[in-house]
Amino acid sequence: MTNILLTGASRGIGYATAKLLTQNPHYQVITLSRNTQALLDLQSTQPNLFPFAFDLMNFDEQVLAQIKAQFGEIHILINNAGYLVKKPFEQLTDSDWLHSFDVNVLSVVKLIKSFLPCMGKTANAHILNIGSMGGFQGAVKFAGLSAYSASKSALANLTETLSMELLEKNVIINCLALGSVQTEMFEEAFPNAEASLQASKAAEYIAWFALNGHSFHHGKVIPVAFGTP
Repeated sequence: MTNILLTGASRGIGYATAKLLTQNPHYQVITLSRNTQALLDLQSTQPNLFPFAFDLMNFDEQVLAQIKAQFGEIHILINNAGYLVKKPFEQLTDSDWLHSFDVNVLSVVKLIKSFLPCMGKTANAHILNIGSMGGFQGAVKFAGLSAYSASKSALANLTETLSMELLEKNVIINCLALGSVQTEMFEEAFPNAEASLQASKAAEYIAWFALNGHSFHHGKVIPVAFGTP
């Protein structure tokens, strides 16, 4: 049995990825999300889905301890949750910046630190960070997204810098820098645009890469962009 932990699974790419992964009965898909209603509905038909209510801005170590006790080993950790604020740079508050980095970077740091002792016990484990072309060096950038893009750039760098430390623990880490995907977050950022990729299609690649990508890549930040936006 493969235990897969996924954050930000209540909507968009995260929900589509969870739904896709649960189709295989050999995967136990553990999700962390503030809003679990959609996941509880899905659980009624997919009993290998295990939703946990969890706020990345307010870490509840008891929930994480419960997951560790119940599942033991985590084979794949997909850090998909993200926060986006769209404002001109001069209007961004300290709270906007802190919220962006808390969710997009520090929550990833905390989850990796928390679950690292549960990974790489029996085989190479895989940590997959879901980044953005907004944080990919050299990619086109857009006005109003400086906090989001800067935090995703930090996530990409974290992936690269952790790679050598984690390798000795049998843990492979990678980051997928997504381009435009039709989600609620994309619509918030680009209300008059149409994304080049649907969430269900992006989920297909994320699920495949989470399961197989660590056989080909380690410490890589890989652009996955058919278009931006």
